[in-house]
Amino acid sequence: MGWIQTDELNIQVIEAGEGPLVVLVHGFPDLAISWHHQIKALSQAGYRVVAPYMRGYGETGGPPGASSYSIYTLVGDLVALVEALGYEQAAIVGHDWGSAVAWQAALLRPDMFHAVMGIAVPFQPRRRQGPPTAVMKYLAEKNGEDLLYLATFAHPESHLPMDADPETALRKMFWAFDGVTQPVYQADGRIPQGRNFVDIIPDEAVLPVWLTPDHFAAYVEAFKKSGFERAVHWYRMIDSNWARTRWLQGRKITVPSAFLVGERDPVRRYAGHFESELSNWLTDFRGMTVVPKAGHWVQQEAPEAVSEAILSFLWDLSLNARNSEARFSRA
Repeated sequence: MGWIQTDELNIQVIEAGEGPLVVLVHGFPDLAISWHHQIKALSQAGYRVVAPYMRGYGETGGPPGASSYSIYTLVGDLVALVEALGYEQAAIVGHDWGSAVAWQAALLRPDMFHAVMGIAVPFQPRRRQGPPTAVMKYLAEKNGEDLLYLATFAHPESHLPMDADPETALRKMFWAFDGVTQPVYQADGRIPQGRNFVDIIPDEAVLPVWLTPDHFAAYVEAFKKSGFERAVHWYRMIDSNWARTRWLQGRKITVPSAFLVGERDPVRRYAGHFESELSNWLTDFRGMTVVPKAGHWVQQEAPEAVSEAILSFLWDLSLNARNSEARFSRA
């Protein structure tokens, strides 16, 4: 565990290895420790790997107001991190919300983030329909469905049930999105009116087999200290992000890219339709990997498969670069 001082934050990080830089970005409700398997595998393969505790998480902290958690700010933190590490370029890999940030980093700063891999959440281009939460509410009413949790998190008190009992909240969320949990108990992302993200998950939820007591204790301790409010702020900026990115309408990601998802990831129930559109928006798309039987926490549920996929993607980039250099030299 270490710290990287940027112009705005003192970012808590886990880092290892020497070589080309790879940045691993966690999601919600997660931490940099979710990448511990990949940090070891990538650093041993000759990369410098840095997994930051993102703004609002762990000891990194951040300002209290939601406006400090826009997509521009989150990407800016990663730009500042790469610069502080003394690099001009980095490959970036993100999971869950970290995937959304990684896609945007590659979209906004392709000069710095020269390769991107998203995990669990596919790239979602800006749509013209209107503010995302308004669209979610309209579709829920039209189809007679409960509202997606992404929209319910806009409520200023939506984090309180999680803050009240972080241990229970985390245990339930890890279980409800795990690949081995029975389909009937897996989260579908929808919250009935008058309920919350914690109480819709059965009290019988148990820790997934990949989550040891010590590993889980580290999560619980971190969220007891930081609370969930700043992490939930990321969701509260969804509509503002949409409003501020009109200039990105139709823009595509041009750097080499790849996508990985667990076969039984519940997020696919409400974001999976974007998977079929990836090749339309990623102009150098190197392919999609589906990890059999894995759920949302795929980098911990199937660590070897995920590490292998990331390394295969990175090695392919290196091989192509060497081939290009060889052709240039012969010319």
